[in-house]
Amino acid sequence: MQDTNFELDSMNLAEPYNMEAEQSVLGAALLDSERVMPALINTLKPEMFYSRQNAEIFSQMVELYSGTEQLDAVTLIDAVASTGVFESMEAAKVYIARLGEVVPSISNFGAYARIVEEKYLTRQVMQLAQNILKQSSAQPDADMLLESVEQRLTDIRSNQKREELTKLSDAFLETMATLQKIAGPNKDKYAGIPTGFTYLDSILTGLGRSDLIILAARPGMGKTSFALNIATNVAKKSHIPVAIFSLEMSKEQLTNRILSAEAGVDSHSFRSGALSGNDWDDLAHAMDVLHDVPIFMDDTSGITIPEVKAKIRKINQDPEKTPIGLVVIDYLQLMTSGKRTENRVQEISDITRNLKIMAKELNVPVIALSQLSRAAEKSSGRSDHRPQLSDLRDSGSIEQDADIVLFLYREGYYTSMSGESLEESDSSTAECIIAKNRHGETGKVDLGWDGAHTRFVNVDYNHAG
Repeated sequence: MQDTNFELDSMNLAEPYNMEAEQSVLGAALLDSERVMPALINTLKPEMFYSRQNAEIFSQMVELYSGTEQLDAVTLIDAVASTGVFESMEAAKVYIARLGEVVPSISNFGAYARIVEEKYLTRQVMQLAQNILKQSSAQPDADMLLESVEQRLTDIRSNQKREELTKLSDAFLETMATLQKIAGPNKDKYAGIPTGFTYLDSILTGLGRSDLIILAARPGMGKTSFALNIATNVAKKSHIPVAIFSLEMSKEQLTNRILSAEAGVDSHSFRSGALSGNDWDDLAHAMDVLHDVPIFMDDTSGITIPEVKAKIRKINQDPEKTPIGLVVIDYLQLMTSGKRTENRVQEISDITRNLKIMAKELNVPVIALSQLSRAAEKSSGRSDHRPQLSDLRDSGSIEQDADIVLFLYREGYYTSMSGESLEESDSSTAECIIAKNRHGETGKVDLGWDGAHTRFVNVDYNHAG
């Protein structure tokens, strides 16, 4: 191994660049800025130039072209000279004057720009390879290392994707194609994923792929149960694989919750083992029903987002398994960013931002459970205990990054806490409050609460009351 390291260290590979291409790009822009600059601004960035002087010249070109001053040799020399990348005004004048002389053909500026970009991307890959060598000796977790590499490659590729302005009439074609998919025979592949809760789906139109859904409630409201109910519905009814990452409960506890809800066995009896003969029969039937349901569980404490992505990709890369279609994280505040941050608020902000990025990258909805602050428990200035967006704990970025924010509220919880007698309606009803919906309306959905089996159910309005 030592010999291999020595060999790699002694390669002394030079970073690739093409000075002629860099100078030709700048020269073409100087000679015909109105024609060349709009294309270059959408193609190149200053950091793509190997030469520090060329990078600064291009940066000043962009600033001049985008500003009120005319881009020409005189204004450019004045702008560049003040940056200090040249020893003197005279040196800047000589170099910039030469740029216009080295351009083989202005009409071929696109080819020169592609050369500059390709050399830059090659340097980025070489830098990544160098970092891999450094990380591999310090990072014992191969999955984490692979995830880091994949993320960096994704970042490099993203630099190549630059969208042009889209004409409205062109967008019509994309919209109609999407509508035909949603309305077609294979609409289940494109429409939002049903939660199994009818009235919630009618407002949300299902769980949107690439959406970050925050499910928040005070302790004891049943947010874990609600998330597990949704996960089970999605996996059982839609046959979509679900990955559940529980940072608070063990896999055994999750399994108990899912089985209890499916079998209709009293959760207390389940935990205590005081099961009747019928209970055993119901459990056996539930296990038979759920045997092939694609639910995957992980109970790693303090898991990071790179670790979550690495585990999901491991399943997605298995040709014998269907890719994960829904991710559930219980809960947000127990995650760690894996980075050094100044405070917890900043760390939570980093986590929520990366959860949204993960949802987009994997093209799946991500349900992240979250705690609420104690403000919802305090009566001062509040007409009731129903949660608000301002109650989201630790960071305003949770609301900002989320596409959908759901709150759970059960009046019966507070009634029992106050010592008042519970009416049947109080103990068996719940509310799912849609406090934010980036795609449509907000509102409230009534749910039934089955506390004995720790599950939420649809409300049958046809037979209510």
